[in-house]
Amino acid sequence: MKLNELQDNEGARHRRMRVGRGEGSGKGKTGGRGVKGQKSRTGHGFKAFEGGQMPLHMRMPKRGFNNPSALKFAEVNLWRLAKAIEAGKLDATQPITAEVLIAAGVIRRELDGVRLLGHGEISGKLVITAYSASASAIKAIEDAGGTLTLTKKIVVAAA
Repeated sequence: MKLNELQDNEGARHRRMRVGRGEGSGKGKTGGRGVKGQKSRTGHGFKAFEGGQMPLHMRMPKRGFNNPSALKFAEVNLWRLAKAIEAGKLDATQPITAEVLIAAGVIRRELDGVRLLGHGEISGKLVITAYSASASAIKAIEDAGGTLTLTKKIVVAAA
């Protein structure tokens, strides 16, 4: 067999059916859409239409509120930091920032900021800069002799 002798198996390729191209084509006139009605027209789209009955997505109860201006954080637990330090991905002697965490593969992206959570334990002094942290995370870092710098902007209400 040579390269110039290669060919598809019989019946592997089909020509595209060109609808609406004359009666002799077998798919002319209405083009396989039947006769009249909404589905025969161009641009019909009714994914949730149920023949006039109230659609399922409108029958289901609605609960809660999705705040469009809520901040989304990259959350990091203390055990993730400890695991990355043990694996040699993070250097405990250098300051830990969002960029360092991304480079080490601890988080994928910064989003609106990094939030430290207190699940797990750390040993050794860490210098960490984060947007915010839970009270237990702050306590654990300070108990280990480390420092935590929070970049969260605290809004003070005017009196």
